[in-house]
Amino acid sequence: MDSGIGRRIRKARRLQNRTLQDIADVCGFTRSLLCKIEAGKTIPPVSTLTKIASALGLQVANLLSDGTSADKIFISADKTSDKTMTDKGYSFFAFASEKQGKIMQPYLFVAEKGRVRGKPLSHPGEEFVYVLEGKMKYRVGAVEYLMSPGDSLYFDSIEEHELQPVTAKVVYLAVFTDNK
Repeated sequence: MDSGIGRRIRKARRLQNRTLQDIADVCGFTRSLLCKIEAGKTIPPVSTLTKIASALGLQVANLLSDGTSADKIFISADKTSDKTMTDKGYSFFAFASEKQGKIMQPYLFVAEKGRVRGKPLSHPGEEFVYVLEGKMKYRVGAVEYLMSPGDSLYFDSIEEHELQPVTAKVVYLAVFTDNK
């Protein structure tokens, strides 16, 4: 499990002289969950990372990378196999996480039927989803879309949304704007 994310969250929180409870309260989850994340015992879903980054006044990229920055970032196809597995039944790869100051964060997600769990998501910004492989149902607000390879969806991500794989596995690209 990647404890680097947790270490970076703890470091940022401590540099700001803030408590676990303070950040947890701002994010709307328990101190215990934040403690597990900081200790590297659980890898949070992207929506939780987004809330933590916002509470700390950072970009999600600051939590995903070691702080080095580059103007141009090339990522070879073999690197995308280094995905982070969450406890919500999906894995993700964050593209260009070392790029600081960006206004969008692209991710490659792999979700498996029967393993995706959790409550509907909601976070600041906008989101673009593009299906590469498999099929999934993607609900935004009250509307549910059946998405297949080549289908895309763009929406305001503060609106409640969730996905459900229809095939055994669905691979999709999602790009989130970062409001910080």
